[in-house]
Amino acid sequence: MRLSGIILVVLMAIAATLSEGQQGHEWTPQGIEALRQSASSKTEFTLDHSMLVLASKLDPDNEDLRRVIAGVNGVSVHSFRFSGRATYDPEYLRSVKDEYRAAGWKQVMSNEKVEGQGVSNVWLRVENNAISNVAVLVAKSTEVDLVVVSGSIS
Repeated sequence: MRLSGIILVVLMAIAATLSEGQQGHEWTPQGIEALRQSASSKTEFTLDHSMLVLASKLDPDNEDLRRVIAGVNGVSVHSFRFSGRATYDPEYLRSVKDEYRAAGWKQVMSNEKVEGQGVSNVWLRVENNAISNVAVLVAKSTEVDLVVVSGSIS
């Protein structure tokens, strides 16, 4: 892992500690809220644009990183762990999918294994012919992770 990746991980951990319990202004599907309530372990954090800019300055020679971060407003991570196999209600995952669709997001990838043993979904929100948000949901039998990136993404 490159130095910039290590630094970004450290900043994310610091941000998680500082922002624990704070709510961002982003929309979160109710299915994610339901998963949060039933999880035995939760890790959630949001990095706003200023935190991402700070991270990019720690690796001043990485023009690609700074160019990507320039258009990103924030990154939110919701990571839930469950004590036993398939202890969350699969209906919560279906409701997340339905809520993104109802909110105007376009699902661009779906990979769902038999009997709910694995789900991978990617949604895009497009505004003015540009991608404005990306959401990635990965669910396994004992964990569910949602990462949302907002901003002008090209």
